Amino acid sequence: MGMLQAGIIPVTPFQQNCTVFFDPDTQEGVVVDPGGDVPLILQAIEKSGLTIKEIWLTHGHLDHAGGAKELKEALGVDIVGPHQDDLPLLERIETQAANYGISGLRNVLPDRWLKDGDKVSFGAHEFEVYHAPGHAPGHVIYFNRAQNFAHLGDVLFNGSIGRTDLPGGNHQQLLDSIRGKVLPLGDEVSFICGHGPGSRIGDERRSNPFLQEIRTRDGSDAGKSGATPDKGM
Repeated sequence: MGMLQAGIIPVTPFQQNCTVFFDPDTQEGVVVDPGGDVPLILQAIEKSGLTIKEIWLTHGHLDHAGGAKELKEALGVDIVGPHQDDLPLLERIETQAANYGISGLRNVLPDRWLKDGDKVSFGAHEFEVYHAPGHAPGHVIYFNRAQNFAHLGDVLFNGSIGRTDLPGGNHQQLLDSIRGKVLPLGDEVSFICGHGPGSRIGDERRSNPFLQEIRTRDGSDAGKSGATPDKGM
């Protein structure tokens, strides 16, 4: 087994980080959040010589899930996640897309829903699943404990957090998810997010202005913030 590696393919007008996790030794992998531009994703997979085992979704917004059904049909693999609370979003992807003037995205249902405490894997690479609502009701994050690495979707960004002004969003719930599910993973955990560059949890805990209003489980308090989220569909 090789070290877990990741490649990012920006897709859709929202420049969402479609992510390919893969093992360089086995050449197996999974695609996380194929939001659209499926021919581009397929081209990258073919160029890399990878065999994709599954498609994983963090949540049901169009820029994360809009290309999942097309990619499933092209690759013949299952779609896993998100949590079933995102069913209304997944059933309205085409409506969401029309509202933004985007064509080609399709409604989708996963082959398997995920819940807090589940585990997903490909080959020997195992990820713990945490339900982290707030940006979207059924949002999940994926944590690879062996390599201290996470995919946080649109929960936490480099310097920001997910927006909560979309249907199903809840600002306090998002802060609770970050406090209860993300920060306890540990300061040394590196992460990929749904948009923009990744970071480390500790760096965000110390410097991210949106986290200054969060009191962590150990009682530490970084202060207050009046900033407004500006990333994520």
